[in-house]
Amino acid sequence: MHILVTNDDGVTAPGLLALAQEMRKLGKVTVFAPDKNWSASGHVKTMERPLRVKEVTLADGTSAFASDGAPSDCVALPLLGLIEDPIDIVVSGINPNANLGHDVTYSGTVTAAMEAVIAGVRGVAVSLDSPEGHKGPLDYSTAAVVGRRVVEQVIADGLPEGVVVNVNVPYLLESELKGYMITRQGLRVYRDALDVRSDPRGKPYYWIGGEAPTGVDEPGTDFGALRAGMVSITPLQLDLTHLKAMDVLKKWDFK
Repeated sequence: MHILVTNDDGVTAPGLLALAQEMRKLGKVTVFAPDKNWSASGHVKTMERPLRVKEVTLADGTSAFASDGAPSDCVALPLLGLIEDPIDIVVSGINPNANLGHDVTYSGTVTAAMEAVIAGVRGVAVSLDSPEGHKGPLDYSTAAVVGRRVVEQVIADGLPEGVVVNVNVPYLLESELKGYMITRQGLRVYRDALDVRSDPRGKPYYWIGGEAPTGVDEPGTDFGALRAGMVSITPLQLDLTHLKAMDVLKKWDFK
């Protein structure tokens, strides 16, 4: 089993290292990640400039590849042949914050896994629901073990075509987890605000800020599972077609 491990936080992120170390229990691991933080980058693919790749050493002494491209590039490059050995599954993470509801459209962590599925390779994204305002290093050990267990299931049972697995893990010890739940996307509540400032020459510039997002605590959703202390496992589909809306739109009269 050849596992590609990537992320959107950069090749030096501790969550990436924790995930790679746990994935090595399942087979050969290649780490290929951005050389800087691409959080909330969405599904970016670099088409109009060359990409650079260099070999780096992780904190545990193992080797990895770092690219100046986006998370999706870090999946596309090895799948297109930069890594000669065929890759069986791509695992993205561990993101230090949860990716719930509409977050998946922003998340470089999730869209890196999507890039794999587009290429016909299984993709899993793993995120940690760390506490808001947490001080000091995060503990990724539980999320890494959960990621391995989910990947083991994917390897054993497979996935339907066009499905990405989005995993979110509560910030708990492994012994404190209440279980695993197959969930649907919940409703994320964003509280974005526009912060307008002026530079030293009096010209305006802008920050998109605001309070941290929350969510609607509804049973059966990714947000609801985390609030209940459970691992959320959400199967996402690449086909975004709203089938019921098609029936409505077919009644439109373009005459």
